[in-house]
Amino acid sequence: MLVEGTIRWQVTEDCPWDVLLALALRDLAGLAGECAETIPPVHPVPVPIAARRLPADLDGIDRVALAAQWRGWWAGIILRETRPFMSPVRPPHFEVFDRALELQELLHRQYDAAMRWSIDRHAEYERSVRQRGSSLPAIYRLVQRRQLQLRRQSNSFRVDLTVLPLSRYGGWVVAPDTIVVSSSLRDDPEAFQAWFEPIVEALV
Repeated sequence: MLVEGTIRWQVTEDCPWDVLLALALRDLAGLAGECAETIPPVHPVPVPIAARRLPADLDGIDRVALAAQWRGWWAGIILRETRPFMSPVRPPHFEVFDRALELQELLHRQYDAAMRWSIDRHAEYERSVRQRGSSLPAIYRLVQRRQLQLRRQSNSFRVDLTVLPLSRYGGWVVAPDTIVVSSSLRDDPEAFQAWFEPIVEALV
């Protein structure tokens, strides 16, 4: 996780493992229309272990229960303060989902595909950070400029940026202090700065 800020304000940037894994499983199961609907499908599309087509085989899995269990998992991982420091989603038994049996079964069937996809996407994010740097210095400059305009220190605030490989270009506010940003927007410095500037103006 990357961090920028002062004692008064903080912005973080991350591409969390569990969030990647959750979105891969959501899209593998064809649940994008009913789970975290505001977040577009991922890109590139993960490839199922069997059948090589989406959605993956859900034979014997209660789709309604699966969607509810996925939403419960998502609520705990999309916010930084409730996301486990170390992912509890571990094979071979996935004990963390002992009370979410449909989700546990989906993991048994598609964990390898979802994890392989997540590893590849996280590696792409890390390469992007090494090559282009973080988006945070640009945000720091925006905050500094806004403080000069207002002739005062910033209000206290925190924003957590979650960078994800999504099929649409843009950003989505998912909680008061949590913003999902597509990799494509984050990797376009001028567009990202223009998109984030009104947020800085509102917060500072």
